Amino acid sequence: MTSVEQLRIVIRNSHGENLVGILHETGSKDLVIICHGFQSKKERIPMVSLATALERQGISAFRFDFDGNGESEGSFMYGNYRREAEDLRAVVIHFFKEQRPITAIVGHSKGGNVVLLYASKYNDVPAVINISGRFHLEKGIEGRLGKDFLERIKENGFIDVKNRKGNYEYRVTEESLMDRLTTDTHAACLLIDQNCRVLTIHGTRDEIVPVKDALEFASFIRNHKLHLIEGADHEFTSHQDELAAVVFDFIRAVREGKNIPEHLQSCKRGVNFIKSRI
Repeated sequence: MTSVEQLRIVIRNSHGENLVGILHETGSKDLVIICHGFQSKKERIPMVSLATALERQGISAFRFDFDGNGESEGSFMYGNYRREAEDLRAVVIHFFKEQRPITAIVGHSKGGNVVLLYASKYNDVPAVINISGRFHLEKGIEGRLGKDFLERIKENGFIDVKNRKGNYEYRVTEESLMDRLTTDTHAACLLIDQNCRVLTIHGTRDEIVPVKDALEFASFIRNHKLHLIEGADHEFTSHQDELAAVVFDFIRAVREGKNIPEHLQSCKRGVNFIKSRI
């Protein structure tokens, strides 16, 4: 069995902030980078589950906190998609300097958008895995910011978001809101090199990001495979093993230079099920 170490690594981003991550070191030359989602951190599922599953297969994995999240320095900001893509850039460069090729970058939820943005700008990773990413970034905002959020933020300059108990969580400025609204997922998808393999994984019972968003990624990314996990929620709470198996099969095919496994080639039954609901 491969000996595994979990090493705490600090990487400075382009803004001089320290990003903190955990390297699951198996001794493999290559590695996989795992990115968390909105208001999340490297210790949340599925980041830990995926890193652990990969290490069991002898593949090194690095999960880290974006700036302003978890243990990393910086201030939390709503939006911030492009800046987080640059955080990922700092991580990739760090391992390139150590002669560690990156087999894949994996992102969950908002992290899925970040890895796609990265691939659209930097053509230096062979594979991208988008888990539960949102295609239409102009949607899903009202649930957090309330009705008439555009009018209110233009009037006051910010909106303070509170949790269900009425306690303050974070501030959304007009600038950070516009960062999200001007992040063009469609354009990013079209810019991803056709030689970059992209896999989108989505749960059919995701109540945070509609599963139909997954179909949009499939429509606009040239070298793309879609895998739907029946009954899975946004974080794949009861489907961690299935998620890990799908991710590993894809990464193994990329590492070995083989065609993507047949069960990842299409999800016609799931797609037809979704279309019947739209």
